Amino acid sequence: MSDGPAARRSPGDPWGGVRPFSIKTKLGALVVISVLITTGLSMIAVHTKTELRFITVFSMIATLLITQFVAHSLTAPLDDMNTVARSISRGDYTRRVRENRRDELGDLAHTINLMADELEAQDRQRKELVANVSHELRTPIAGLRAVLENIVDGISAADPETMRTALKQTERLGRLVETLLDLSRLDNGVVPLRKRRFEVWPYLSGVLKEANMVASARASLATGSGSHTRTDVHLHLDVSPPELTAHADPERIHQVVANLIDNAVKHSPPHGRVTVKARRGPAPESLDLEILDEGPGIPESEWHRVFERFNRGAVSAPHGPGSDGGTGLGLAIARWAVDLHGGRIGVAESQRGCRIQVTLPGLPSLPS
Repeated sequence: MSDGPAARRSPGDPWGGVRPFSIKTKLGALVVISVLITTGLSMIAVHTKTELRFITVFSMIATLLITQFVAHSLTAPLDDMNTVARSISRGDYTRRVRENRRDELGDLAHTINLMADELEAQDRQRKELVANVSHELRTPIAGLRAVLENIVDGISAADPETMRTALKQTERLGRLVETLLDLSRLDNGVVPLRKRRFEVWPYLSGVLKEANMVASARASLATGSGSHTRTDVHLHLDVSPPELTAHADPERIHQVVANLIDNAVKHSPPHGRVTVKARRGPAPESLDLEILDEGPGIPESEWHRVFERFNRGAVSAPHGPGSDGGTGLGLAIARWAVDLHGGRIGVAESQRGCRIQVTLPGLPSLPS
């Protein structure tokens, strides 16, 4: 039994409708061979005047040997399939049945391997769902906790402004729960976008302010939750022109910018600087974003893998106190949100650190 994936054939008709060595053919050949052996030995007995009892014994032995060989060739793959099925029932979806037969048992092995592939994919999606949910819920929960702890500790008063901040985090948490429960639809691109026009400067300023607040809360709690807890990195916002506007889903863009900032801060050197740039794109209400850090950067050979899920990059260890490897989901979520808008996201060349470029298309162009 092979532990790696077996070679795959087309699921509908793995042998193209031809089974030159089917089980029926083998059983028929067994009967024919047995008859031929018995007939041949009988003819030899007649010509050599050998006693019939010796011929009968020889015929029975030959027939039993051939039958044993055929029976072993039929039962061995069934034992193999039984072992794989037991492994699947215990949650091990990595084992596969050898597909080296061109009969009905080969078809059954192919079907079992396809089933194992589907179960493995579903199990992986289930684990990714849990990881995505925990990753996305962490930020608003930490922000809400920071606000409430400041009130309880007397650092800030429960004035309307503070409670509005708490309410905003609670509302965002509710929206995230509603969205993340539909993660099975994300890869199909059927999650609706709630696009609207918004001013870029105050919007991004709020995202950066929230990132600082969450980082401070995590640093004080020291939970080691998988996102950065650093407060030594300076966040800088550069929007030009200041009155710049964009047309997009603010909640989805919040996911993009927050995750990119989180990743940039995590890989920044001590007392480094992360810059968020926003510029007007080529189309009406389109937006070009850049997030730059001063970290070690990403090797060009790794650019194509940056936005894969669970990819933590080639850097052996993040920089600065309070950083960790993360879950490897932030950039994958950012790419998903940008793809929903029909935009582009990628790593660009930079003289220092890492530079991530995001392009959002804005308003759809009207037909001329």
